[in-house]
Amino acid sequence: MSDTTQTFQNLAPSAGAKFRQRTLPILIFAACLAAIPMVGPSRTFYTIAHQMGINIVFALSYNMILGKGGLLSFGHAVYFGFGGYVAMHAMNWIEDGSGLWAGFPVFFLPLVGFAGGALAGAIIGWPSCRKAGTTFAMISLGVAELVFAAAFMFDSFFGGEQGISGDRMNGVELFGLSMGPISEVYWFIAFWTVVGLVGMWAFTRTPLGKLSEATRDNAQRVQFIGYNPQRVRYLVFIFAGGFAGLAGGMAAVNYEIFTPDAMSLVPSGFVLIMAYVGGITYFVGPIFGAILLTYMQSMLSDFTEAWLLYLGVLFIAIVMFAPRGIAGIVFGIWDGLRGSNPGQYIAGLLMKLAGILLMLIGLIVLVEVSVRWSNGYGEVYEPFGMHLGHQNVVSWLIIVVTAVAGVALTRYASKDKEAA
Repeated sequence: MSDTTQTFQNLAPSAGAKFRQRTLPILIFAACLAAIPMVGPSRTFYTIAHQMGINIVFALSYNMILGKGGLLSFGHAVYFGFGGYVAMHAMNWIEDGSGLWAGFPVFFLPLVGFAGGALAGAIIGWPSCRKAGTTFAMISLGVAELVFAAAFMFDSFFGGEQGISGDRMNGVELFGLSMGPISEVYWFIAFWTVVGLVGMWAFTRTPLGKLSEATRDNAQRVQFIGYNPQRVRYLVFIFAGGFAGLAGGMAAVNYEIFTPDAMSLVPSGFVLIMAYVGGITYFVGPIFGAILLTYMQSMLSDFTEAWLLYLGVLFIAIVMFAPRGIAGIVFGIWDGLRGSNPGQYIAGLLMKLAGILLMLIGLIVLVEVSVRWSNGYGEVYEPFGMHLGHQNVVSWLIIVVTAVAGVALTRYASKDKEAA
């Protein structure tokens, strides 16, 4: 074996790194899902957990074309929507009890959603996957607008503004689940979340999944070795649409209603942010992003009306300072703790975290004081009993001092790390 061959072999991740970054997170995730019902969670927790499961599958499906395929799409919710609508129609056919659908379990409706999303991906992807880069992104944007507009024209399929509703407590019961109580729906969501996660992870290990990454990095080389980059992108696009439809089928059963809003640009943009904030270079990255952003959407909105502003700031901060996303931060910390000098690394990490916390305090005070001043209702931001109005000097002192101190502390920690 030559030195060059040995060198290239050393570039590959070790067996331990593969297990730590690929298999272990999936096992931990599945164990957490199985343990959640044992602690007696509230109805609110179940509701948020269902949304997280749906968004996890949705975000992972989007990352199949963005992170693994290098295709920036602004209309991925179209395939989520088609899968959901097909599953919703199937739910009503099950309720009618006619023909094949009379013995079809509602539990398997996500498979119908997968077929609907894959079919939409096959039809729409045939012309759009002939191009890549900016052209593909603009085509996806146009397709999203076109389908969203068509949803209000073809009432027989989309149901107009009111959408289509159904009843999940019909058909054959499976695994003793009536699909009525929210605790039983949890097992349905957990099962299909794991199935979708494992299915997409397995896809990344296939030759097509590897070719997708190769096409993303250098399409000309892929063509040179005898493969058609357009066909590779097209096939990956179909599978990504299928898994998005799987998430749509899960949503159809969970919410028992599907409206055209599920196919608009809002969920398409939201799934992009989930994937990128989580980290598109890691398979588990979109999982982190889906969990965090779903929690922000569901819970943070109860505490502040400026939660979308915080979401925007988070997205900008990730793009500028942590392009590998939350997953990159997590695995970076893990590697630092396993380095040659973990004590020094922990000291620098704590210093950075303190700086980030100070900047965050300044940002929160600035945003909340500004929002209350802008609304003009006379409200005052009063955290921990403090009276922080826009005319209070203390408010602006907190904003300026914490922001400056946070920036200085973070920069000092970064320079100290470089010097070491």
